[in-house]
Amino acid sequence: MLIETTALDGVKLITPKKFEDSLGFFSETFNRENFFKGGIAVEFVQDNQSRSASVGTIRGLHFQSPPFAQDKLIRVLKGRILDVAVDIRRSSPTFGQHVAVELSAENFRQLFVPVGFAHGFCTLEPDTEILYKVTNYYSAQHDHGLAWNDPDLGIAWPVTAESVVLSEKDGKLPRLADLATPFG
Repeated sequence: MLIETTALDGVKLITPKKFEDSLGFFSETFNRENFFKGGIAVEFVQDNQSRSASVGTIRGLHFQSPPFAQDKLIRVLKGRILDVAVDIRRSSPTFGQHVAVELSAENFRQLFVPVGFAHGFCTLEPDTEILYKVTNYYSAQHDHGLAWNDPDLGIAWPVTAESVVLSEKDGKLPRLADLATPFG
């Protein structure tokens, strides 16, 4: 398992080993000991799976506030996404900056997004399925987000405002300048 750092402290790109044979393949996609050795010392408590039917669907940018803040481990089971993590820790030297990586069923990569980051993705293929592990349970009361198209973030989404598929809730999220981030 390869665990790589990114430009943002704490956000890691993980590529599990894949053992292929005539039957298909086998892979260990999560190994607590290997994650700890790679600097990811968290305990996952819940797995979530989502499916997006249309290309150009954006989900996010989401986060939960303390005491229900979540670390996330994202991987694609089917299709492809542009996966994005935005630093929303006010005291961080990289506040407001983001990392964007393509995750797909084919490239088999995963993204670890720690507490203090907003997370979102855009589907690049139809019927894309995502599986993500989280370190805290969902709490509607602590569920927040950040506008996907905030120009201050400078995210190069592969979709226009006219063609994006977006939930009503995600269409009403605040810009970073208006966000009362709970992360110092």
